[in-house]
Amino acid sequence: MQAPPEKYAFVAALNPPGSKLNDALLVVDVDPSSRTYGQRVGEVKMPAFGDELHHFGWNACSSALCPYAPHPHVERRYLVVPGLRSSRIHIIDTKPNPRKPKIVKVIEPEEIFARTNYSRPHTVHCGPEGIYMSALGAPNGDGPGGIFMLDCETFEVLGQWEVNRGPQFLQYDFWWHLGFDTLLSSEWGTPNMIENGLQPDLLLGSKYGHQMHVWDLRRRRHLQALDLGKEQQMVLEMRPAHDPTKAYGFVGVVVSLKDLSASVWLWHRNNGAWDVKKVIEIPAEPADPEKLPPMLKDFKAVPPLVSDIDLSLDDRFLYVSCWGTGEFLQYDVSDPFNPKKTGSVRIGGIVNRTPHPKQPDQPLAGGPQMVEVSRDGKRIYFTNSLYAAWDEQFYPDGVGSWMVKLDAGRNGGIAFDENFFLESNDYRVHQVRLEGGDSSSDSFCFP
Repeated sequence: MQAPPEKYAFVAALNPPGSKLNDALLVVDVDPSSRTYGQRVGEVKMPAFGDELHHFGWNACSSALCPYAPHPHVERRYLVVPGLRSSRIHIIDTKPNPRKPKIVKVIEPEEIFARTNYSRPHTVHCGPEGIYMSALGAPNGDGPGGIFMLDCETFEVLGQWEVNRGPQFLQYDFWWHLGFDTLLSSEWGTPNMIENGLQPDLLLGSKYGHQMHVWDLRRRRHLQALDLGKEQQMVLEMRPAHDPTKAYGFVGVVVSLKDLSASVWLWHRNNGAWDVKKVIEIPAEPADPEKLPPMLKDFKAVPPLVSDIDLSLDDRFLYVSCWGTGEFLQYDVSDPFNPKKTGSVRIGGIVNRTPHPKQPDQPLAGGPQMVEVSRDGKRIYFTNSLYAAWDEQFYPDGVGSWMVKLDAGRNGGIAFDENFFLESNDYRVHQVRLEGGDSSSDSFCFP
């Protein structure tokens, strides 16, 4: 948190459906004293077409200092950038000039298939022993999904992480509590369930993920399944407490079949076992069916669709993206069992199309989506594209492409930086990583 403020953001950029561009990693200037503030100042194009860049991560973080598997000589330098649709992984060097990142290694999908029997790599985390990556499914597009590992120095694919997966079948995010030797994972759906868009029959049949899984981190064995209830569909982004002495974290649920609400749940230790509790519920908003996409007309409401959450490094503020309604929320979670709402802004939204203050006459599609918080907690960045096939369903007239920045008050409250509004005509922008690290990069071993 005491590190100098970031000067650059690295942003995953994918080509919209129908475009002939190869995906790219964009470099955005986030230094307010720079004359190119809020602009694209660099990019690296992927070598092959059709990657659908989605989530990516750093090769190293604070966990490299853990006493039981130390790698003290690694540095946070390389970005590990998977293509969610292609199953290709790119290793990108951000040095010596962060404005000119370079691809230094490409891992082809056939190698991942052969060594892991997984495909569609999704989430990247640096761990004490190496780089962990989740994968949504098997090479044929069915399940199970799971976790595999890369060597943190050579970037070789090592193999499947699980020794005994128990009942776990669906995979999405994963995180851990290093001080409790515990890994937890969440669920979305297999590639065949998501790649052509949200399938209403599967959704209404409660076939998307509604569980979390608890694992023994070092023994790599499944310990416990935590079911949030079949009506809770798509248990996605996980944010554990950064303090390694604390055994709790937050997970977002996209939609409840009961009333189209979204929610945030707290996982925690309870009498020696792990448990979950709903701590935030965000209701759907009534809407004119004429303004709704075909999928939602009969419901006469806009679901919040919580697609991402993020937790500040001091574990004090939780941020929640509502991609459907266009609301972005801040909660004080000093008491994790009793979050208190401390801030809210609106931009975009399926019905509202709220503009950015810099261009008040321009309605915006999309909504708050991938969010990243600076290490000192003072700046929040987010983008508006979820996943290409799903963008088309919920924003059929076009989702657009934009990235914004908020400033956060020391004791709560958020407001737009009116000078930071980045639009993109060629790419859709998705996940953001910050130079030097950010609030969702690191896991810590030392209190």
